[in-house]
Amino acid sequence: MMIGEFGSAPAASRESEFVVSGPMYWLYEMGHAALNPARAVADATRLLYRNPINPLSHTTFGKSIAAACELFERSTRRYGKPEWDIDSVMVGGERVPIEIDVVWERPFCRLLHFRRLLTHPPRRPQPRVLIVAPMSGHFATLLRGTVQAFLPNHEVYITEWIDARMVPLALGSFDLDDYIDYIISILHRLVGDTHVVAVCQPSVPVLAAVARMEADGDPHVPTSMILMGGPIDTRNSPTAVNMVAEERGIEWFRRHVITKVPFPNSGFMRDVYPGFLQLNGFVSMNLDRHLKAHRELFMHLVKGDGDSAQKHREFYDEYLAVMDLAAEFYLQTVETVFVRHALPKGEMRHRGVLIDPAKITRVALMTVEGENDDISGVGQTEAAHQLCVNIPPERKVHYLARDVGHYGVFNGSRFRADIAPRIADFILTNELSRPRRQCSPSGSDATPYAPAKVNGSGAPRAP
Repeated sequence: MMIGEFGSAPAASRESEFVVSGPMYWLYEMGHAALNPARAVADATRLLYRNPINPLSHTTFGKSIAAACELFERSTRRYGKPEWDIDSVMVGGERVPIEIDVVWERPFCRLLHFRRLLTHPPRRPQPRVLIVAPMSGHFATLLRGTVQAFLPNHEVYITEWIDARMVPLALGSFDLDDYIDYIISILHRLVGDTHVVAVCQPSVPVLAAVARMEADGDPHVPTSMILMGGPIDTRNSPTAVNMVAEERGIEWFRRHVITKVPFPNSGFMRDVYPGFLQLNGFVSMNLDRHLKAHRELFMHLVKGDGDSAQKHREFYDEYLAVMDLAAEFYLQTVETVFVRHALPKGEMRHRGVLIDPAKITRVALMTVEGENDDISGVGQTEAAHQLCVNIPPERKVHYLARDVGHYGVFNGSRFRADIAPRIADFILTNELSRPRRQCSPSGSDATPYAPAKVNGSGAPRAP
């Protein structure tokens, strides 16, 4: 998430605020540039001690030198946006090539379509799925496994958020209201009959966007929305992430983590929450685990265990690739979601209009949580059911995945084997029925909260 990493950050006085937040991005850029010669030397040394012509490359000493140089180079480099690396997928027992098309674009987001080049129409219905990736530091490629799980039986679209440091200041600002506008615009581009999957942070703006569309009688509302590990009501089972926000307050974040993009980046002078600060937070939350992983990488390289070393590289190439967030979006999200709890209190507004989830009547709702989630605690996402009181009970489902952490809610073996099939079944069920009811402005058709609950073993349990 976007804030939990600062639980142990040192407090600064008002006199030192500029020293802390003003030039830190510039200092980071200078430090990175200053290390370029050392990185080049380390990389050349690594190649020297890995060259089979060099007799030392076959000794423990030579392998240790090469491993140390690789660790130094990898620890000091800046990781760019990873590639999707999705070239094909199995559809109905046939290997089908994939083309990734940009079908909608705004300054801070692109909508990607993973177009399957089918030779003949599949027999099974292929519902259209819009995956709204989190705008919380990592690139959308973090959801590569999520996309791959849905591709065999769905038409998949995903939001690819743009690194704020690459967006020129002349293209305007970007805040939570703009985020909601983008979601509504994308749903209009897909012309309805879409199932929205919001992963973590987007759960709040997706729910708000659907509520606004329902209140306006918009014909392009999605058929269903699936909220996964999202902070709908962070007062339930508060985690360290939630408590940090309440303790610090929004002004602390404004003074300590917001800085301007330095030259020569395209977003020069834009206020951002920089990616390198987020990365520092991500790593510091589990520092022992990351140090152990890099020690193991060193040993794998020395022992010649190429497969284990490659798995480490693939994971950290993704994990260490971070993007800057627009300051307006970051601060408004922290204040609205984590400090004021505006949505569950009925106080959240979009462009001055009050968000009322009770207006949602035509959209089915599924929530997914992980029992061991230390980012969005148990009950935070399920709270959406109490807010969406006018969705019929038979179109509401909540699933709690046993022994699953935050990342496992949307990726990994448990997601592929247990969670993704349940979501696919929920989507297909609502795709086939696809009811369309008019919104009831008076709310007279309110239905008591009674979502179908499922425990980790798959057996239904009473609400």
